[in-house]
Amino acid sequence: MHTLESAIVRQSIERRFSALTSADQRLWGKMSAPEMICHVCDSYQLALGEKTASTASGFLQRTLVKWIALNVPVRWPKGVPTRPEMKQGIGGTAPTSFEQDREKLFSVLQRFRGDSIDARIPHPTFGPLTTAEWLRWGYLHADHHLRQFGR
Repeated sequence: MHTLESAIVRQSIERRFSALTSADQRLWGKMSAPEMICHVCDSYQLALGEKTASTASGFLQRTLVKWIALNVPVRWPKGVPTRPEMKQGIGGTAPTSFEQDREKLFSVLQRFRGDSIDARIPHPTFGPLTTAEWLRWGYLHADHHLRQFGR
């Protein structure tokens, strides 16, 4: 099971982000490649305690949906809404320079490690996550959005 705890998996995600260009076209959704970079960065910053997001969690999201999303080897569905604080054009960080935003993402990703994640911070949908679950989610979230751009 892929997780950002693995150095090899982490390097693979970094290579895929490095291959992304600002001109890449989305295969689904509404975000541009520069907006996606900012969105993923914002999401990692949530687990680091540097951003906040409102909750959209209920019993099913914290139990069955979380277990399926983190453990079943299927791709995440397209079009699942994000929280307003992470959504581009609403509360998410707006893109500036593509290269600077990508460098910021790499910097945040380097800090998104087991000893830096605050497991007391609940995921907005899945509720409380262990450090291992945050690292699994971190991989799946990046993979989902990279696939959105064919990467």
